[in-house]
Amino acid sequence: MEYRSQSVAKLYFIAAIGLFVGQILFGLIMGLQYVWGDFLFPAIPFNVARMVHTNLLIVWLLFGFMGAAYYLVPEEAERELHSPGLAVALFWIFLIAGALTILGYLFVPYSGLAKLTMNELLPTMGREFLEQPTITKLGIVVVALGFLYNIGMTILGGRKTVVNLVLLTGLTGLALLFLFAFYNPDNLVKDKFYWWWVVHLWVEGVWELILGSILAFVLIKTTGVDREVIEKWLYVIIAMTLITGIVGTGHHYYWIGTPEYWQWWGSVFSAMEPIPFFMMTLFAFNMVNRRRREHPNQAAVLWALGTSVMAFLGAGVWGFLHTLAPVNYYTHGTQITAAHGHMAFYGAYVMIVLTIISYAMPRLRGQEAADPKAQVVEMWGFWLMTVSIVFITLFLTGAGILQVWLQRYSENPLPFMVVQEKISLFYWLREIAGLVFLVGLVVYVWSFFVKGGERRVPAAEPVA
Repeated sequence: MEYRSQSVAKLYFIAAIGLFVGQILFGLIMGLQYVWGDFLFPAIPFNVARMVHTNLLIVWLLFGFMGAAYYLVPEEAERELHSPGLAVALFWIFLIAGALTILGYLFVPYSGLAKLTMNELLPTMGREFLEQPTITKLGIVVVALGFLYNIGMTILGGRKTVVNLVLLTGLTGLALLFLFAFYNPDNLVKDKFYWWWVVHLWVEGVWELILGSILAFVLIKTTGVDREVIEKWLYVIIAMTLITGIVGTGHHYYWIGTPEYWQWWGSVFSAMEPIPFFMMTLFAFNMVNRRRREHPNQAAVLWALGTSVMAFLGAGVWGFLHTLAPVNYYTHGTQITAAHGHMAFYGAYVMIVLTIISYAMPRLRGQEAADPKAQVVEMWGFWLMTVSIVFITLFLTGAGILQVWLQRYSENPLPFMVVQEKISLFYWLREIAGLVFLVGLVVYVWSFFVKGGERRVPAAEPVA
């Protein structure tokens, strides 16, 4: 059953895809700066390109999560969204604030941006991934509170399902943990200790709840498998996620000045972190194999299956490769970390947002599924992006292994820049793979404009 207020999700999805394109363009700029150091300098220095690349990633994924919530919560709760007007207002606030922040990064020196936004009143700037001016962070809090109010009231006034409640738990955790972005102690150890409470506990904690709930929703809709079966799987997966992910924060505490026991706690629980991702893979394939219907939107099913596989490989396997303390002693901060980060973010979060967009957008346009021709184009986009991210990961892994050997492990370690010169071939190959990824993204966007004889689904009357 469709609800008219679900249409607000379309705004969030369109913005997410647009910002995604921007993120990839700045990723390519950074990749070229690795091998051509003065490319676009001084207009876009590397540190600015990196800020824009990572901040766009975070912001467009948040747009995707919010759009997913605005689409699936009314359907799960079996009632209209509490306030569609609030959802639209928060969209424009978030989009304008995000755009102004990015423009600030690009056109104002960072120290000048800090002064311009009166960072001295509540210093929060200057930390990786949390570079946003304090005023932007306050805006994010306002948007998050309004969003949670809207979603929470919708759920409270309607049907409570496991999917809705797990999603709400994840979104609430996301908002609460972001408050640690405002805690910026002078002690560097304390700073990094609590900084990870935002960064790690987002991506290896509460975001995984959001991932699990969206995946469960799409599988319920596309397979016809009993909701009870999918919900039981979801409970087990999120339990393992929280058990391993929360204590697994310790794998970031090895070398920052914290007590030595974190090397044991971090290693043991991090070693178990691939388990929920492996369970997610089994879950997705098991549900599709047990499907009771052949859903016409095969592209969405492909994205759902791809999410489970790539999340397991990127977050699970590549995370495990360098998570044990004796290994991490040599690998932390190398290109192995970058390899893990690229595949993990793509597999776990980029793909789940594209999964819900693939399922929801045709329905928001009054179709049960996109035209088969459009789905073929979309699947080409899927394979181009997925295969290229695999190669990006492999090239960065090769660079990282060579970097560890030449710079940290050998009897006569070489200087950092000498090593960078020796592994530049891997950076060129990564850049080529990145261009293929951009082509795949363009093909994916193009799929939304492919027309055909779609099977249309009339929208239901809104529920009072």
